[in-house]
Amino acid sequence: MLTDHDPKDALNFFEAISYIPRGSGNENRISDFLVAFAKERGFWVHQDKALNVVIKKPGTKGLENVPPVILQGHMDMVCEKNAATVHDFEKDPLKLVIEGDFLMAEGTTLGADNGAAVAMILALLDSRDIPHPPLEVLITTGEEVGLLGAAEIDGTIFEGRLLINLDSGEEGIFCVSCAGGGRADISYVPEYSELPAGHSVKTLKVRGLKGGHSGIDITKERGNSNRILGRVLWTLMEKFGVQFTDINGGSKENAIPREAEAVIAFAAPRMKEVADEIAEIEKSLKREYATSDSGLTLSIDDCDSNIESVFSQSFCAKFVSALLLLPNGVQAMSLVLKGLPETSLNIGVVSTTKDRVSIACSIRSSVASRKEMLLAQLKAASETTGGKLGISGLYPAWEYNEKSALREKTMRAFTEMFGKEPLVRGTHGGLECGIFSEKIPGVDIVSFGPDIHNMHTPNEKMSIPSFARTWQFLIKLLTKLAE
Repeated sequence: MLTDHDPKDALNFFEAISYIPRGSGNENRISDFLVAFAKERGFWVHQDKALNVVIKKPGTKGLENVPPVILQGHMDMVCEKNAATVHDFEKDPLKLVIEGDFLMAEGTTLGADNGAAVAMILALLDSRDIPHPPLEVLITTGEEVGLLGAAEIDGTIFEGRLLINLDSGEEGIFCVSCAGGGRADISYVPEYSELPAGHSVKTLKVRGLKGGHSGIDITKERGNSNRILGRVLWTLMEKFGVQFTDINGGSKENAIPREAEAVIAFAAPRMKEVADEIAEIEKSLKREYATSDSGLTLSIDDCDSNIESVFSQSFCAKFVSALLLLPNGVQAMSLVLKGLPETSLNIGVVSTTKDRVSIACSIRSSVASRKEMLLAQLKAASETTGGKLGISGLYPAWEYNEKSALREKTMRAFTEMFGKEPLVRGTHGGLECGIFSEKIPGVDIVSFGPDIHNMHTPNEKMSIPSFARTWQFLIKLLTKLAE
């Protein structure tokens, strides 16, 4: 469907990988596809135990002895869909849609983060007429769930000391630093009590939020459905003695959650009072989030499950206290790079099983001591509310390199091509560049990419003209680096 749009080869590869399910933790097929692609063309290829793939292609004629350049992206994507969308991310291909100049997926995330990089890289590897220095391609796994693949990389494989990361989502902006971070999981052992006689059981739902990337969109003050659900439950517990069970919200710790719900129980005669209170809370929240989330809704619907027990009142109080006490959103702004969040936390996922109720959070900070403070806050909040804290996937920050020759060459190439100065920024998003800077001593890194909007949401869309310009710029930059 993309053959009528330029650049044809790169977009055709984007369409091809869109047929392959590649959510984080489900990368075996896309990883094997990349290995087969390399072998069919006679390239050196290595697939490690984490399913990361490294491919090496010699330089084109006359550029064989130029120092190699590392091109990098990640193969996994965030799998988010609208509640009404029927889609199995484990096996179904994405349904691509073109709307004007934008490429989208029907009811799901598009995976341009970071399918855009994979598509461009495959097109370069496949080309026979694009001049370039020797290429060392690295396509990693598990980036969206804590940079897991990058952590397993053997840096000694690479000869190159210039690395182009293609995992940024704003054209004309070169990323030169990123926050470090990790994942926090707080788990609780639930306490149950029998459903009191004469109680109604309903499902309380939070819907209509925009969500977004917990690094890139965290400054937009968008509503967090898990936090909002906690606020509503707190009021209902205080006024009506509501108890709840089966509390769930969000699907990825690094995506600002758009939806959340809980099964609630209360004395049947107070049904109208409870419904009226929820309606009043909704009015208040709509005013509060009028700018950031005008579509926010609260509803109380019939419960489809046969509920015989609910969480005890004491457990309800502990868990809702945790949702209110945990830090959420931007905690500090950078005083070095204007407009850049320095430290943040996202209450990404709340989930319930029979034996566990859990909260998964994404931690981000470009200052190590602030990250440690955030971890201390999480520990204090979890212990105070009876939870058990687990920390995983910690990764380092990518610190700004004041003497980056690659950054200067990249900026000059951009100015020559477009006649204007690019912007240089840091990002609060988690990039793998911090890990690469540790694993490949002396590596010089820059990150850029095409315009991608609403990443990590079903409204994700990529500008096709921006993709084309970024592709042409990448070709020009590789030529400049070979001079």
